[in-house]
Amino acid sequence: MSLMFQPLRKYAVFTGRARRLEYWLFHLFLAFMEIALFTWIIASAASNAVTDKSVFVDDTMVFQQMVASGSPSFWPMMAFLAFGLFMFLPTLAVSVRRLHEADFSGWWVLIGIIPGGALVLLIFFLIDGTRGINRYGPDPKGRQPIPLS
Repeated sequence: MSLMFQPLRKYAVFTGRARRLEYWLFHLFLAFMEIALFTWIIASAASNAVTDKSVFVDDTMVFQQMVASGSPSFWPMMAFLAFGLFMFLPTLAVSVRRLHEADFSGWWVLIGIIPGGALVLLIFFLIDGTRGINRYGPDPKGRQPIPLS
C-alpha cells in the first residue's frame, strides 16, 4: 500500500528510479479517485437536471450559468479540476522515474504528445527495469547486474 502513495511522498522528484509496481499502483489510485469524482459530477448533474429542465434547452455559456445559479455540479467539477492539477506533477515525476528505471531519459515522456507516442510510452512503462545500477541510480528492487562471463 505504501508504494501506491510513494509518488505523493516524492511529489516533484524527477531523479532516481521507480518500479513498475509503484507506477501502476499510483495510476490505479488515480483511476479510483477520478471515477469517484466523475460519479459525483454525474450525480450532481442528474440532480440538477431533475430540478432545472432548462439545462438541456440551451448549452451556451453553461459554465457561467452554473456559477451564477450556484449549480450543484459546479463544486464537483472544481474538485475534479483541482485534483487533476494537484496530481499533474507527481504523475509526471513518477513517469520520468519509471523511464529512468528502464534506462531511458525522462525526456522520452514528451513522445506522448505525438500520435502513437502513448503506445510507445506504454511499452516503455511495461518493460522490466535495468538490473543493478544504471546512470539514474541503484536498482529499487536491489538486484545485482547479471555477470557477462
